[in-house]
Amino acid sequence: MQETKPHSQEKRARFVVPTRSDSLLRNFTELIGGPLGGRSSPGAISPGFFTVERVLIILTIVAALLSILIKGYCRVNGWHTPQQFYATCYSDFPELFSSRGLADGVFPIFDQKTLFEYPVITGLIAGVTTWLVPGHGASPERILGYFDVNATLIAAMWIVVVLATARINRRRPWDAAMVALAPGIVLAGVINWDMWAVAMLAVGMYFFAKERPVLAGLFIGLGTATKLYPLLILGAIFLLALRGGRLRVLFVTTLSATGAWLAVNVPAAVVNPAGWRYFFDYTRDRPAGYSSPWFAYNLVAERLQLVQLGPEAINALAMDMFLIACVLIAGLALTAPRRPRLAQLTFLIVAAFILSNKVYSPQYVLWLVPLLALARPRWRDFLLWQAAEALHWTATWMYLGQTTSGGAAQNNIDMPYYVMAVTLHMAATAYLMLRVAWDIWEPHLDPLRVHGVDDPHGGEFNGAEDWFRIDLKNPAASVLPWRRDALNAVEAESVLDAQSGVDTPKPSHDSVASTRGEAEGDG
Repeated sequence: MQETKPHSQEKRARFVVPTRSDSLLRNFTELIGGPLGGRSSPGAISPGFFTVERVLIILTIVAALLSILIKGYCRVNGWHTPQQFYATCYSDFPELFSSRGLADGVFPIFDQKTLFEYPVITGLIAGVTTWLVPGHGASPERILGYFDVNATLIAAMWIVVVLATARINRRRPWDAAMVALAPGIVLAGVINWDMWAVAMLAVGMYFFAKERPVLAGLFIGLGTATKLYPLLILGAIFLLALRGGRLRVLFVTTLSATGAWLAVNVPAAVVNPAGWRYFFDYTRDRPAGYSSPWFAYNLVAERLQLVQLGPEAINALAMDMFLIACVLIAGLALTAPRRPRLAQLTFLIVAAFILSNKVYSPQYVLWLVPLLALARPRWRDFLLWQAAEALHWTATWMYLGQTTSGGAAQNNIDMPYYVMAVTLHMAATAYLMLRVAWDIWEPHLDPLRVHGVDDPHGGEFNGAEDWFRIDLKNPAASVLPWRRDALNAVEAESVLDAQSGVDTPKPSHDSVASTRGEAEGDG
Protein backbone atom coordinates (compact mmCIF):
# COMPACT_ATOMS: atom_id res chain seq x y z
CA MET A 1 0.00 0.00 0.00
CA GLN A 2 1.37 3.39 -0.97
CA GLU A 3 2.22 5.81 1.80
CA THR A 4 -0.37 8.51 2.42
CA LYS A 5 1.98 10.75 4.42
CA PRO A 6 4.97 12.55 2.97
CA HIS A 7 8.31 11.06 3.93
CA SER A 8 10.06 13.03 6.66
CA GLN A 9 13.82 12.71 6.87
CA GLU A 10 15.14 12.25 10.40
CA LYS A 11 17.12 15.25 11.54
CA ARG A 12 20.63 14.78 12.77
CA ALA A 13 21.40 15.90 16.30
CA ARG A 14 23.34 19.13 16.48
CA PHE A 15 26.70 18.51 18.10
CA VAL A 16 28.33 20.45 20.89
CA VAL A 17 31.64 21.53 19.32
CA PRO A 18 34.56 21.30 21.80
CA THR A 19 36.56 24.05 20.07
CA ARG A 20 33.69 26.42 20.77
CA SER A 21 32.65 25.31 24.25
CA ASP A 22 36.02 24.43 25.79
CA SER A 23 38.31 27.38 26.43
CA LEU A 24 41.50 25.29 26.41
CA LEU A 25 40.78 23.69 23.03
CA ARG A 26 39.65 27.04 21.64
CA ASN A 27 43.08 28.52 22.41
CA PHE A 28 44.89 25.55 20.87
CA THR A 29 43.06 25.99 17.56
CA GLU A 30 44.65 29.38 16.92
CA LEU A 31 47.50 27.62 15.08
CA ILE A 32 45.05 26.18 12.54
CA GLY A 33 42.82 29.19 12.04
CA GLY A 34 40.72 29.29 15.18
CA PRO A 35 37.66 27.35 16.35
CA LEU A 36 34.98 26.02 14.06
CA GLY A 37 33.09 28.86 12.42
CA GLY A 38 29.63 29.96 13.44
CA ARG A 39 28.13 29.27 10.00
CA SER A 40 28.95 25.57 10.17
CA SER A 41 26.39 23.19 11.61
CA PRO A 42 27.98 19.93 12.86
CA GLY A 43 25.45 17.14 13.01
CA ALA A 44 23.17 18.80 10.46
CA ILE A 45 25.60 18.85 7.52
CA SER A 46 26.87 15.55 6.16
CA PRO A 47 30.63 15.17 6.88
CA GLY A 48 31.24 12.64 4.10
CA PHE A 49 33.48 9.72 4.95
CA PHE A 50 35.01 11.25 8.06
CA THR A 51 32.09 10.97 10.44
CA VAL A 52 32.69 11.59 14.14
CA GLU A 53 32.75 7.90 14.96
CA ARG A 54 35.17 7.04 12.16
CA VAL A 55 37.52 9.79 13.27
CA LEU A 56 37.31 8.53 16.84
CA ILE A 57 38.13 4.99 15.69
CA ILE A 58 41.16 6.26 13.76
CA LEU A 59 42.36 8.18 16.81
CA THR A 60 41.91 5.11 18.99
CA ILE A 61 43.86 2.88 16.60
CA VAL A 62 46.73 5.38 16.51
CA ALA A 63 46.76 5.58 20.32
CA ALA A 64 46.64 1.77 20.61
CA LEU A 65 49.61 1.39 18.27
CA LEU A 66 51.51 3.93 20.34
CA SER A 67 50.62 1.96 23.48
CA ILE A 68 52.16 -1.18 21.97
CA LEU A 69 55.21 0.69 20.66
CA ILE A 70 55.97 1.82 24.21
CA LYS A 71 56.49 -1.86 25.02
CA GLY A 72 58.95 -2.14 22.12
CA TYR A 73 62.04 -2.81 24.25
CA CYS A 74 60.43 -5.80 25.95
CA ARG A 75 58.93 -7.09 22.72
CA VAL A 76 62.46 -7.23 21.26
CA ASN A 77 64.52 -8.20 24.33
CA GLY A 78 61.97 -10.05 26.43
CA TRP A 79 60.31 -9.26 29.74
CA HIS A 80 63.12 -9.57 32.27
CA THR A 81 63.58 -7.94 35.66
CA PRO A 82 64.78 -5.23 36.25
CA GLN A 83 65.12 -4.18 32.60
CA GLN A 84 61.35 -4.28 32.07
CA PHE A 85 60.94 -1.70 34.84
CA TYR A 86 63.71 0.58 33.66
CA ALA A 87 62.32 0.44 30.10
CA THR A 88 58.78 1.06 31.48
CA CYS A 89 57.44 -1.83 29.42
CA TYR A 90 56.17 -4.14 32.15
CA SER A 91 52.97 -6.10 31.49
CA ASP A 92 51.18 -8.77 33.49
CA PHE A 93 50.56 -10.87 30.37
CA PRO A 94 54.08 -12.33 30.00
CA GLU A 95 54.46 -12.73 33.78
CA LEU A 96 51.19 -14.64 34.24
CA PHE A 97 51.71 -16.65 31.05
CA SER A 98 54.95 -18.03 32.47
CA SER A 99 54.27 -18.25 36.21
CA ARG A 100 50.63 -19.45 36.33
CA GLY A 101 51.04 -22.44 34.05
CA LEU A 102 49.20 -20.87 31.10
CA ALA A 103 52.10 -21.67 28.80
CA ASP A 104 51.80 -25.35 29.76
CA GLY A 105 48.10 -25.61 28.99
CA VAL A 106 46.67 -24.95 32.46
CA PHE A 107 43.26 -23.25 32.22
CA PRO A 108 42.68 -20.68 35.01
CA ILE A 109 39.85 -21.02 37.55
CA PHE A 110 38.52 -24.30 36.11
CA ASP A 111 41.78 -26.29 36.32
CA GLN A 112 42.55 -27.92 39.67
CA LYS A 113 46.28 -27.42 39.15
CA THR A 114 46.39 -23.64 39.44
CA LEU A 115 45.28 -20.74 41.60
CA PHE A 116 44.43 -17.58 39.68
CA GLU A 117 43.98 -14.30 41.57
CA TYR A 118 41.42 -12.78 39.20
CA PRO A 119 37.64 -13.07 38.71
CA VAL A 120 36.12 -15.74 36.48
CA ILE A 121 35.78 -13.90 33.15
CA THR A 122 39.35 -12.59 33.42
CA GLY A 123 40.44 -16.19 33.92
CA LEU A 124 38.44 -17.24 30.86
CA ILE A 125 40.07 -14.53 28.75
CA ALA A 126 43.53 -15.50 30.02
CA GLY A 127 42.89 -19.15 29.21
CA VAL A 128 41.19 -18.78 25.84
CA THR A 129 43.88 -16.44 24.48
CA THR A 130 46.51 -19.12 25.11
CA TRP A 131 44.71 -21.26 22.52
CA LEU A 132 45.47 -18.57 19.94
CA VAL A 133 49.24 -18.93 20.47
CA PRO A 134 50.67 -21.99 18.67
CA GLY A 135 53.24 -24.23 20.31
CA HIS A 136 53.85 -25.35 23.86
CA GLY A 137 55.88 -23.99 26.77
CA ALA A 138 57.05 -20.53 27.78
CA SER A 139 59.40 -19.84 24.88
CA PRO A 140 60.19 -16.18 24.05
CA GLU A 141 58.23 -16.49 20.82
CA ARG A 142 55.10 -17.75 22.61
CA ILE A 143 55.39 -15.08 25.32
CA LEU A 144 55.55 -12.41 22.64
CA GLY A 145 52.64 -13.97 20.80
CA TYR A 146 50.56 -14.10 23.97
CA PHE A 147 51.24 -10.43 24.64
CA ASP A 148 50.39 -9.42 21.06
CA VAL A 149 47.12 -11.38 21.04
CA ASN A 150 45.93 -9.78 24.27
CA ALA A 151 47.12 -6.31 23.27
CA THR A 152 45.17 -6.61 20.01
CA LEU A 153 42.00 -7.64 21.82
CA ILE A 154 42.44 -4.78 24.26
CA ALA A 155 42.67 -2.37 21.32
CA ALA A 156 39.34 -3.77 20.08
CA MET A 157 37.80 -3.26 23.55
CA TRP A 158 39.21 0.26 23.57
CA ILE A 159 37.30 1.02 20.37
CA VAL A 160 34.13 -0.41 21.98
CA VAL A 161 34.55 1.93 24.96
CA VAL A 162 35.07 4.94 22.69
CA LEU A 163 32.01 4.18 20.56
CA ALA A 164 29.80 3.50 23.57
CA THR A 165 30.92 6.76 25.19
CA ALA A 166 30.23 8.67 21.97
CA ARG A 167 26.76 7.16 21.52
CA ILE A 168 25.55 7.64 25.08
CA ASN A 169 25.08 11.35 24.39
CA ARG A 170 24.51 12.01 20.69
CA ARG A 171 24.89 15.76 21.15
CA ARG A 172 28.41 15.44 22.60
CA PRO A 173 30.14 12.59 20.72
CA TRP A 174 33.46 14.43 20.70
CA ASP A 175 33.77 13.96 24.46
CA ALA A 176 34.79 10.39 23.63
CA ALA A 177 38.04 11.83 22.21
CA MET A 178 39.21 12.01 25.82
CA VAL A 179 38.94 8.22 25.95
CA ALA A 180 40.50 7.74 22.52
CA LEU A 181 43.56 9.89 23.28
CA ALA A 182 43.96 9.51 27.06
CA PRO A 183 47.68 9.38 27.94
CA GLY A 184 46.83 7.16 30.92
CA ILE A 185 45.32 4.53 28.63
CA VAL A 186 48.23 4.79 26.20
CA LEU A 187 50.67 4.13 29.05
CA ALA A 188 48.74 1.53 31.05
CA GLY A 189 46.20 0.02 28.65
CA VAL A 190 48.09 -3.22 27.98
CA ILE A 191 49.30 -3.91 31.51
CA ASN A 192 46.32 -6.11 32.40
CA TRP A 193 42.83 -7.12 31.23
CA ASP A 194 41.03 -4.16 32.86
CA MET A 195 39.91 -2.78 29.48
CA TRP A 196 37.49 -5.71 29.15
CA ALA A 197 35.66 -4.65 32.31
CA VAL A 198 35.76 -1.00 31.21
CA ALA A 199 34.14 -1.98 27.91
CA MET A 200 31.40 -4.01 29.59
CA LEU A 201 30.54 -1.15 31.93
CA ALA A 202 30.54 1.33 29.04
CA VAL A 203 28.13 -0.86 27.04
CA GLY A 204 25.99 -1.31 30.15
CA MET A 205 25.82 2.47 30.63
CA TYR A 206 24.88 2.84 26.96
CA PHE A 207 21.92 0.48 27.32
CA PHE A 208 20.92 2.14 30.59
CA ALA A 209 20.89 5.52 28.84
CA LYS A 210 18.62 4.00 26.17
CA GLU A 211 16.18 2.83 28.88
CA ARG A 212 16.98 -0.87 28.51
CA PRO A 213 17.78 -1.82 32.12
CA VAL A 214 17.79 -5.60 31.51
CA LEU A 215 20.62 -5.37 28.98
CA ALA A 216 22.33 -2.75 31.12
CA GLY A 217 22.26 -5.07 34.12
CA LEU A 218 23.50 -7.97 31.98
CA PHE A 219 26.68 -6.11 31.02
CA ILE A 220 27.15 -4.69 34.52
CA GLY A 221 27.02 -8.24 35.88
CA LEU A 222 29.48 -9.49 33.27
CA GLY A 223 31.77 -6.56 34.02
CA THR A 224 31.64 -7.39 37.73
CA ALA A 225 32.63 -10.96 36.88
CA THR A 226 35.68 -9.49 35.12
CA LYS A 227 36.67 -6.83 37.66
CA LEU A 228 34.65 -5.97 40.74
CA TYR A 229 34.46 -2.21 40.18
CA PRO A 230 31.50 -2.14 37.67
CA LEU A 231 29.33 -3.23 40.60
CA LEU A 232 29.74 0.27 42.05
CA ILE A 233 27.43 1.82 39.45
CA LEU A 234 24.52 0.15 41.24
CA GLY A 235 25.19 2.49 44.16
CA ALA A 236 24.70 5.49 41.88
CA ILE A 237 21.55 3.95 40.41
CA PHE A 238 20.21 3.35 43.93
CA LEU A 239 20.70 7.01 44.92
CA LEU A 240 19.02 8.29 41.76
CA ALA A 241 16.17 5.81 42.10
CA LEU A 242 15.62 6.97 45.67
CA ARG A 243 15.70 10.63 44.72
CA GLY A 244 13.43 10.22 41.69
CA GLY A 245 11.16 7.49 43.05
CA ARG A 246 12.03 5.17 40.15
CA LEU A 247 12.69 2.05 42.22
CA ARG A 248 11.57 -0.33 39.47
CA VAL A 249 14.56 0.47 37.28
CA LEU A 250 16.85 -0.21 40.26
CA PHE A 251 15.28 -3.62 40.90
CA VAL A 252 15.32 -4.64 37.23
CA THR A 253 18.94 -3.59 36.70
CA THR A 254 20.14 -5.19 39.93
CA LEU A 255 18.33 -8.49 39.29
CA SER A 256 19.68 -8.66 35.74
CA ALA A 257 23.22 -7.93 36.95
CA THR A 258 22.93 -10.54 39.69
CA GLY A 259 21.65 -13.14 37.24
CA ALA A 260 24.52 -12.50 34.80
CA TRP A 261 27.11 -12.68 37.59
CA LEU A 262 25.68 -15.92 38.94
CA ALA A 263 25.48 -17.48 35.48
CA VAL A 264 29.23 -17.02 35.13
CA ASN A 265 30.36 -17.75 38.69
CA VAL A 266 28.19 -20.71 39.71
CA PRO A 267 29.67 -23.16 37.14
CA ALA A 268 33.19 -22.17 38.17
CA ALA A 269 32.36 -22.55 41.87
CA VAL A 270 30.89 -26.02 41.23
CA VAL A 271 33.77 -27.28 39.10
CA ASN A 272 36.61 -25.92 41.25
CA PRO A 273 35.45 -24.37 44.55
CA ALA A 274 38.96 -23.69 45.83
CA GLY A 275 40.07 -22.09 42.58
CA TRP A 276 36.95 -19.95 42.39
CA ARG A 277 37.27 -18.83 46.02
CA TYR A 278 40.98 -18.02 45.73
CA PHE A 279 40.31 -14.58 44.22
CA PHE A 280 38.28 -13.53 47.27
CA ASP A 281 40.75 -15.05 49.75
CA TYR A 282 43.68 -13.42 47.99
CA THR A 283 41.94 -10.04 47.96
CA ARG A 284 41.23 -10.29 51.68
CA ASP A 285 44.64 -11.55 52.82
CA ARG A 286 47.04 -9.66 50.56
CA PRO A 287 49.06 -6.81 52.09
CA ALA A 288 48.90 -3.22 50.87
CA GLY A 289 49.72 -3.02 47.18
CA TYR A 290 52.03 -0.63 45.38
CA SER A 291 50.82 2.99 45.05
CA SER A 292 47.98 2.67 47.54
CA PRO A 293 47.90 5.21 50.40
CA TRP A 294 48.37 2.34 52.84
CA PHE A 295 51.52 1.13 51.07
CA ALA A 296 52.88 4.68 51.02
CA TYR A 297 52.17 5.00 54.74
CA ASN A 298 53.99 1.75 55.51
CA LEU A 299 57.03 2.95 53.55
CA VAL A 300 57.17 6.17 55.52
CA ALA A 301 56.48 4.33 58.80
CA GLU A 302 59.34 1.94 58.08
CA ARG A 303 61.73 4.81 57.39
CA LEU A 304 60.65 6.68 60.55
CA GLN A 305 60.45 3.50 62.64
CA LEU A 306 56.73 3.87 63.30
CA VAL A 307 54.08 1.16 63.63
CA GLN A 308 53.18 -0.35 60.26
CA LEU A 309 49.72 -1.56 59.24
CA GLY A 310 48.97 -5.22 58.62
CA PRO A 311 46.40 -6.66 56.18
CA GLU A 312 43.60 -6.85 58.77
CA ALA A 313 44.04 -3.25 59.93
CA ILE A 314 44.26 -2.03 56.33
CA ASN A 315 41.10 -3.94 55.38
CA ALA A 316 39.18 -2.33 58.23
CA LEU A 317 40.51 1.17 57.62
CA ALA A 318 39.99 0.97 53.86
CA MET A 319 36.41 -0.22 54.30
CA ASP A 320 35.68 2.51 56.86
CA MET A 321 37.18 5.18 54.61
CA PHE A 322 35.15 4.01 51.62
CA LEU A 323 31.91 3.82 53.61
CA ILE A 324 32.43 7.36 54.93
CA ALA A 325 32.98 8.58 51.38
CA CYS A 326 29.80 6.79 50.23
CA VAL A 327 27.80 8.42 53.04
CA LEU A 328 29.07 11.85 51.97
CA ILE A 329 28.24 11.11 48.31
CA ALA A 330 24.76 9.94 49.31
CA GLY A 331 24.25 13.12 51.33
CA LEU A 332 25.29 15.20 48.33
CA ALA A 333 22.98 13.26 46.00
CA LEU A 334 19.94 13.67 48.25
CA THR A 335 20.48 17.32 49.22
CA ALA A 336 21.76 18.92 46.00
CA PRO A 337 19.41 21.56 44.53
CA ARG A 338 19.07 19.46 41.37
CA ARG A 339 19.23 15.72 40.88
CA PRO A 340 22.82 14.69 40.00
CA ARG A 341 23.61 12.92 36.77
CA LEU A 342 24.36 9.19 36.71
CA ALA A 343 27.90 9.65 35.39
CA GLN A 344 28.70 12.19 38.13
CA LEU A 345 27.71 9.87 40.97
CA THR A 346 29.38 6.84 39.37
CA PHE A 347 32.63 8.76 38.96
CA LEU A 348 32.57 9.89 42.60
CA ILE A 349 31.92 6.38 43.93
CA VAL A 350 34.56 4.70 41.75
CA ALA A 351 37.13 7.40 42.55
CA ALA A 352 36.41 7.03 46.27
CA PHE A 353 36.92 3.27 45.94
CA ILE A 354 40.25 3.78 44.18
CA LEU A 355 41.56 6.26 46.75
CA SER A 356 40.56 4.10 49.74
CA ASN A 357 41.45 0.68 48.31
CA LYS A 358 44.52 -1.12 49.58
CA VAL A 359 45.71 -1.71 46.02
CA TYR A 360 46.23 0.79 43.22
CA SER A 361 47.68 -0.68 40.06
CA PRO A 362 48.68 1.78 37.30
CA GLN A 363 45.98 0.41 34.97
CA TYR A 364 43.21 1.49 37.38
CA VAL A 365 43.33 4.86 35.65
CA LEU A 366 41.36 3.15 32.86
CA TRP A 367 38.36 2.88 35.16
CA LEU A 368 38.00 6.62 35.56
CA VAL A 369 38.75 7.99 32.08
CA PRO A 370 35.38 7.15 30.42
CA LEU A 371 33.48 8.17 33.56
CA LEU A 372 35.20 11.56 33.66
CA ALA A 373 34.50 12.10 29.95
CA LEU A 374 30.81 11.74 30.80
CA ALA A 375 30.84 13.42 34.21
CA ARG A 376 32.98 16.50 33.51
CA PRO A 377 34.26 16.84 29.93
CA ARG A 378 36.70 19.70 30.52
CA TRP A 379 40.05 19.22 28.82
CA ARG A 380 42.10 21.41 31.17
CA ASP A 381 41.27 19.38 34.27
CA PHE A 382 41.50 16.15 32.29
CA LEU A 383 45.03 16.87 31.01
CA LEU A 384 46.29 18.05 34.39
CA TRP A 385 45.04 14.82 35.95
CA GLN A 386 46.58 12.72 33.17
CA ALA A 387 49.93 14.48 33.64
CA ALA A 388 49.88 13.54 37.33
CA GLU A 389 49.02 9.94 36.43
CA ALA A 390 51.84 9.79 33.86
CA LEU A 391 54.32 11.02 36.46
CA HIS A 392 53.07 8.43 38.94
CA TRP A 393 53.27 5.71 36.26
CA THR A 394 56.95 6.54 35.61
CA ALA A 395 57.81 6.77 39.31
CA THR A 396 56.28 3.35 39.96
CA TRP A 397 58.56 1.59 37.49
CA MET A 398 61.65 3.48 38.66
CA TYR A 399 60.90 2.51 42.26
CA LEU A 400 60.28 -1.12 41.31
CA GLY A 401 63.54 -1.11 39.40
CA GLN A 402 65.34 -0.02 42.54
CA THR A 403 63.68 -2.53 44.85
CA THR A 404 64.23 -5.49 42.51
CA SER A 405 67.80 -4.85 41.43
CA GLY A 406 69.77 -2.17 43.23
CA GLY A 407 70.90 -1.13 39.79
CA ALA A 408 72.60 2.03 38.55
CA ALA A 409 71.69 5.08 40.62
CA GLN A 410 70.68 7.17 37.61
CA ASN A 411 67.86 4.72 36.88
CA ASN A 412 66.42 4.62 40.40
CA ILE A 413 64.42 6.95 42.62
CA ASP A 414 64.42 6.90 46.38
CA MET A 415 61.36 6.17 48.47
CA PRO A 416 60.41 9.80 49.32
CA TYR A 417 60.09 10.73 45.63
CA TYR A 418 57.95 7.70 44.95
CA VAL A 419 55.68 8.58 47.89
CA MET A 420 55.45 12.13 46.53
CA ALA A 421 54.33 10.77 43.15
CA VAL A 422 51.68 8.61 44.86
CA THR A 423 50.49 11.64 46.82
CA LEU A 424 50.30 13.71 43.63
CA HIS A 425 48.18 11.09 41.87
CA MET A 426 45.83 10.93 44.86
CA ALA A 427 45.58 14.72 45.08
CA ALA A 428 44.78 15.00 41.36
CA THR A 429 42.01 12.40 41.66
CA ALA A 430 40.62 14.09 44.77
CA TYR A 431 40.65 17.43 42.91
CA LEU A 432 38.52 15.93 40.14
CA MET A 433 36.10 14.58 42.74
CA LEU A 434 35.84 18.06 44.23
CA ARG A 435 35.10 19.61 40.83
CA VAL A 436 32.44 17.02 40.03
CA ALA A 437 30.86 17.46 43.46
CA TRP A 438 30.84 21.23 42.97
CA ASP A 439 29.11 20.80 39.61
CA ILE A 440 26.43 18.77 41.39
CA TRP A 441 25.92 21.42 44.06
CA GLU A 442 26.02 24.28 41.53
CA PRO A 443 24.25 22.83 38.44
CA HIS A 444 24.84 25.98 36.37
CA LEU A 445 28.56 25.03 36.35
CA ASP A 446 27.86 21.57 34.90
CA PRO A 447 29.37 21.44 31.37
CA LEU A 448 26.37 19.46 30.10
CA ARG A 449 23.56 21.29 31.81
CA VAL A 450 24.69 24.69 30.57
CA HIS A 451 23.39 23.48 27.19
CA GLY A 452 19.88 22.89 28.53
CA VAL A 453 19.92 19.11 28.98
CA ASP A 454 19.15 17.17 32.14
CA ASP A 455 20.81 13.73 32.23
CA PRO A 456 21.35 12.16 28.79
CA HIS A 457 23.15 9.24 30.47
CA GLY A 458 20.43 8.61 33.04
CA GLY A 459 17.86 6.69 31.01
CA GLU A 460 14.59 6.70 32.96
CA PHE A 461 16.05 9.22 35.40
CA ASN A 462 16.36 11.82 32.65
CA GLY A 463 13.84 14.55 33.44
CA ALA A 464 12.46 12.76 36.52
CA GLU A 465 10.94 14.88 39.25
CA ASP A 466 12.19 14.68 42.82
CA TRP A 467 10.55 12.07 45.06
CA PHE A 468 12.96 12.30 47.99
CA ARG A 469 15.13 15.37 48.56
CA ILE A 470 16.24 17.07 51.74
CA ASP A 471 16.53 20.85 51.58
CA LEU A 472 19.22 21.84 54.06
CA LYS A 473 18.52 25.56 53.79
CA ASN A 474 14.76 25.24 54.16
CA PRO A 475 13.76 21.85 55.66
CA ALA A 476 10.07 22.68 55.25
CA ALA A 477 10.59 22.70 51.47
CA SER A 478 12.05 19.17 51.45
CA VAL A 479 10.42 16.65 49.13
CA LEU A 480 9.48 13.57 51.14
CA PRO A 481 7.41 10.54 50.01
CA TRP A 482 5.05 10.57 52.99
CA ARG A 483 4.45 14.29 52.57
CA ARG A 484 3.65 13.79 48.88
CA ASP A 485 1.17 11.03 49.83
CA ALA A 486 -0.57 13.37 52.31
CA LEU A 487 -0.90 16.11 49.69
CA ASN A 488 -2.20 13.65 47.10
CA ALA A 489 -4.79 12.37 49.59
CA VAL A 490 -6.04 15.91 50.26
CA GLU A 491 -6.32 16.68 46.56
CA ALA A 492 -8.04 13.33 45.83
CA GLU A 493 -10.60 13.98 48.58
CA SER A 494 -11.37 17.39 47.09
CA VAL A 495 -11.93 15.84 43.66
CA LEU A 496 -14.25 13.14 45.05
CA ASP A 497 -16.31 15.73 46.91
CA ALA A 498 -16.67 17.75 43.74
CA GLN A 499 -17.79 14.70 41.72
CA SER A 500 -20.19 13.29 44.32
CA GLY A 501 -22.67 16.19 44.03
CA VAL A 502 -22.97 16.43 47.80
CA ASP A 503 -24.25 19.81 48.89
CA THR A 504 -21.03 20.76 50.60
CA PRO A 505 -19.14 23.96 50.15
CA LYS A 506 -16.33 23.63 47.60
CA PRO A 507 -12.99 24.38 49.22
CA SER A 508 -11.59 27.64 48.12
CA HIS A 509 -8.06 28.13 46.83
CA ASP A 510 -7.07 29.56 50.17
CA SER A 511 -8.48 26.61 52.10
CA VAL A 512 -6.68 24.11 49.85
CA ALA A 513 -3.47 26.03 50.30
CA SER A 514 -4.08 26.07 54.05
CA THR A 515 -4.71 22.32 54.08
CA ARG A 516 -1.57 21.76 52.01
CA GLY A 517 0.36 23.85 54.51
CA GLU A 518 -0.99 21.81 57.43
CA ALA A 519 -0.09 18.57 55.66
CA GLU A 520 3.42 19.86 55.04
CA GLY A 521 3.70 20.86 58.68
CA ASP A 522 2.57 17.40 59.78
CA GLY A 523 4.90 15.76 57.26
